[in-house]
Amino acid sequence: MRDVVETAPCIRACDAADAAILSLIGGATFLETFGDSIDAANLLAHAQGPHGVAYYEKLLGDPDTRCWLAELPGTQAPIGYQVLTTPDIDLAVAGDVELKRIYIFSRYHGGGLAKQMVGRAVEAATAMGKQRMLLGVYGENHRAIAFYRKMGFDMIGDRRFTVGAQTFYDKVMARPLA
Repeated sequence: MRDVVETAPCIRACDAADAAILSLIGGATFLETFGDSIDAANLLAHAQGPHGVAYYEKLLGDPDTRCWLAELPGTQAPIGYQVLTTPDIDLAVAGDVELKRIYIFSRYHGGGLAKQMVGRAVEAATAMGKQRMLLGVYGENHRAIAFYRKMGFDMIGDRRFTVGAQTFYDKVMARPLA
């Protein structure tokens, strides 16, 4: 493997051809984030379902969904991604949109990429005429919760989140867009 000079990642909108790369980065970042707290069988089930290529093909075919990849210049190696879509949260009301996924490999945390990605999602949601952005975050992910608070999100409730056969409890956060 050759050395790669690290420069600022670029963020680009995804299209229908990106389902496989979204599946790859989705499964890889989920594994990196939760591999120490979810057993292998449930991780595999999650990777084949909610992170499978068919799932991302469906999202990319939905006119109300936006997806972005963060990539390294030159190689286009994916280092993060996010999905903005119709809410799948019981607390959602008309005018809401969900930042369903935002994951970045930990090696790239702290450099402002997550802030840029959330900014891109906020711009898109506002352009879509949405009033509020929701997200679910694992209740024990204190670093992410602190980040979302800095980005203007407040706690509004809880939800259950299933990974394979395991159930976890997420905190639901919201940010006004108007």
